[in-house]
Amino acid sequence: MSRTVAGHDEQRRWRTRLAGVLAVLAAVAAAPPAWAAPDYSLAGTNYAGTQIARHEGIQGSPRDDVVGQTLGHDVSGHQGAVDWAAAAGAGAKFAYVKATEGTGFVNPQFGQQYDGAHAAGIIRGAYHFARPDVSGGAEQAEYFIANGGGWRADGTTLPGALDIEYNPYGDVCYGKNPADLTAWIADFTRTYLAKVKRSALIYTSTAWWKRCTGNTARFGNTDPLWLARYGPDVGELPAGWDKHSIWQFARGGSLPGDQNYYNGPLARVQSLAKG
Repeated sequence: MSRTVAGHDEQRRWRTRLAGVLAVLAAVAAAPPAWAAPDYSLAGTNYAGTQIARHEGIQGSPRDDVVGQTLGHDVSGHQGAVDWAAAAGAGAKFAYVKATEGTGFVNPQFGQQYDGAHAAGIIRGAYHFARPDVSGGAEQAEYFIANGGGWRADGTTLPGALDIEYNPYGDVCYGKNPADLTAWIADFTRTYLAKVKRSALIYTSTAWWKRCTGNTARFGNTDPLWLARYGPDVGELPAGWDKHSIWQFARGGSLPGDQNYYNGPLARVQSLAKG
C-alpha cells in the first residue's frame, strides 16, 4: 500500500472519530442540564383549586341555604393585600393562606394575609401547594414549616394543610404512580406531625384522589379532609374519610378568594385550632 493511500485512510478514520465526538457534544448541548432549576413560573398564580376548577369545572350553583356550617375562605398572593376588617365584617370566621409551593416559593403576601387575619379576629391557618415533581414530601413539609406553616397553641391558629391537586406544570399526577404518590403524601404528613405535633389537613378533590392515588384510604383516620367541589353539595368523598372538615364550595363570593364552609358550628373550628 502506498504512503498516499495509507495517509488517506488515516484521515478518514480521524474524520469519523471527530464526527462521532461532535455528535456526542451536540446531543449533550441539546439536552436540558441535570441541574436545571425547577419551574416555579406559575407559583404566583397557583392556589388551592385553580387546577381543580380547570380540570373538573363547576358542577352547579352552590347552595345558599346551608345551615349549621361556618363560613370561611382561602387566599394567596393572587389576591394581593386583603382588607381583613372587611372580610370579618362580611362574615369570615376562618381563613387559610397559601404559604409556600414546593421548596422554592414563598407567598410574598403571606405576612400581610396571615397576620392580618389574626389581627381581625379571624382564625387562620396556612397551606402548602404540593410539588411532588421537584422534591420529597419530608423536604417540602420542613420548608412549609420554616416559612409560616407551623402551628401554635394560641387557640386561633389552625394546623397546616397540604394542597395536593392536578399538576399545573405537566403530567397531572406529577409523573408518579399511585403507590409512589401515596408514599410522597405520607412522607409529608408524617414529617409535619413529627415536627409540629399536629396532623395536617389534606386538601384535594375526589376525582384527582381516585386518579392519582388509586383512591387510597390510608389517611382517613389521621388527617382531616378539606374537599374541593364547586357545586350544590359536597358529593362523594375520597376513600377512607366518612366526613369532611372543610368544603371549598365556590371560586368566589362575598369573601376574598375561594369560599369555604367548615362542617359544623364555630366551636368546631375553635376546637381544631386548640388541638
